[in-house]
Amino acid sequence: MVTKLEAFRVDVIQPVLKEMDLYSLAAEELLLGTAVQESLHFTYRTQMGGGPAKSYFQIEPATHDDIWNNFLRYKTELADKVMATLTAPDADKLDELENNDCYAAAMARVHYYRVPKALPEAGDVRGQARYWKRYYNTELGKGKVSEYVEKWELYVADVNLDDSLRVEKVQVAVD
Repeated sequence: MVTKLEAFRVDVIQPVLKEMDLYSLAAEELLLGTAVQESLHFTYRTQMGGGPAKSYFQIEPATHDDIWNNFLRYKTELADKVMATLTAPDADKLDELENNDCYAAAMARVHYYRVPKALPEAGDVRGQARYWKRYYNTELGKGKVSEYVEKWELYVADVNLDDSLRVEKVQVAVD
């Protein structure tokens, strides 16, 4: 039986990254780890406590709009690829962010893509966790590197994925 995590990886993350010409195993792992961390393993599409964040990636509307207004606006080829993930050309993007996993994955990838620093290597879960914290959750966010690593170990590391996503258990240190 295919788990939600496996289906999300194979049916959402991989095809979106490939259609955007932004696929790498490192990007795949980072998006999967981000979704698992941010949504508490695909539990929440909207932020707990009434906050504004939407999707399994918990992207806030202000961040979404900033990506469009200050990045994709100047990257028309990439913007077209993100638009191709919408259910309709005139779809409400914030509704799509919450309910269209492909659009949300595309926006999460663009969020990371606009960071000048290279992605951590595939298999470097602690490096991915630090990257997520610095560039996605930010220093002001409530998330912790140790939580990201713990969730990876709990939900991802031992799942029956192909060998490309098997990584050795990471030693968890207190943040």
